[in-house]
Amino acid sequence: MDVQFLGGAREIGRSAVLIDDSLLLDFGMDSGNPPSFPIDDVDPEAVVVSHGHLDHVGSIPALLSGDARPPIHWTPPTYDLAMVLARDTLDLHGGTYNCPFTEAELARVAQVSETHGYRDPFRAAGYEITFFDAGHVPGSAHVLVDDGRTRLLYTGDFHTEDQQLLSGTTARPDADAVICESTYSDVSRPPREEIERAFVDSVETTLWEGGTVVVPAFAIGRTQEVLGICEEYGLECYVDGMGKRVTELFLREENREFLRDPNLLRRAKGNARFVDGRDGQRERIAEQNAVIVTTSGMLHGGPAMTYVPAIRTHPTNKIAMTGYQVEGTPGRELYETGSAVIDGRSMRVSAQVEQYDFSAHADREGLLEFLESYADASILVNHGDRCEAFADELRREGVDAVAPSLGDRRTL
Repeated sequence: MDVQFLGGAREIGRSAVLIDDSLLLDFGMDSGNPPSFPIDDVDPEAVVVSHGHLDHVGSIPALLSGDARPPIHWTPPTYDLAMVLARDTLDLHGGTYNCPFTEAELARVAQVSETHGYRDPFRAAGYEITFFDAGHVPGSAHVLVDDGRTRLLYTGDFHTEDQQLLSGTTARPDADAVICESTYSDVSRPPREEIERAFVDSVETTLWEGGTVVVPAFAIGRTQEVLGICEEYGLECYVDGMGKRVTELFLREENREFLRDPNLLRRAKGNARFVDGRDGQRERIAEQNAVIVTTSGMLHGGPAMTYVPAIRTHPTNKIAMTGYQVEGTPGRELYETGSAVIDGRSMRVSAQVEQYDFSAHADREGLLEFLESYADASILVNHGDRCEAFADELRREGVDAVAPSLGDRRTL
């Protein structure tokens, strides 16, 4: 089995892996400034997608240019999320370098889409493919590729600890080789319950003191996770941005089975008040003693551009970050310096700024625990900013591990 890394090697973003020049696993984009895309000299017979985050699905419609019509295989939630993200990319950047596909190519995605559940084998480009629950976001999958001689497990992104929205992955299918993500290979987190409790205690303190809490959150997974926490601990909240639509997608009948507890998300939705942003609604909400969960998670844009300036001057107020803040983003700048360029304006923020690690990726202990099941397999480390270092650590423990570079081919 020949494996080529078209993206995601020694980096986070634009994940894409090509098997025997015929089967493509993921085709994402790096949404940095400027954005970057996978090596695109590819004409696969079929495409298999691990999950619906931009760095794994962001360039998918571009595969349908010209006469190319490869079938695209994914779970129902991943299909729904991919379509939402592609539409958003087109609306924001259509016709520019920042969008690698056209309206016509997006329309073709539905024509070639084939959805599958977990542990239900199917055929693609001559391989037997099986999805296993990866515990990352709803519909996320480990992808097992079997050509009859070699079994390759592509982990995608995964989490081994239970979240509000999902149970941690317990799948450990037999494999001869594993392509393993390594995003948090140098991070050890406290138990999830401790992080949730610290977040809730901080939010409650601010509310008791009469302040407003803005919670920037990624639309996919993180917004719903925070809603679940608010429901569990009795915190009423407003919800704004793309997370509103994604919450509705997850509650569709065909997607509910991919949730740990659909009733929890339904209750969480009922506990929240959804914002449409009309007639100055956001400005009025920002003046209330309230919790506001809103995109974007790194303060790139979205309704957060209204809420953060509105609450920034009062030290009783709080901005509670819930996701990793990439270097160079306004969220990272704000957390480190207390000021940032928000919606094109440089502003000092007197409100408190806090960070809570609600990541949906396995931490170091989770990665090592997962890989214990593959001590005799070949491990290809990708999707991280320290892939080489993690591969070196695994080799010192006697594991056959490497960190391929962009464009590398490996024979398994």
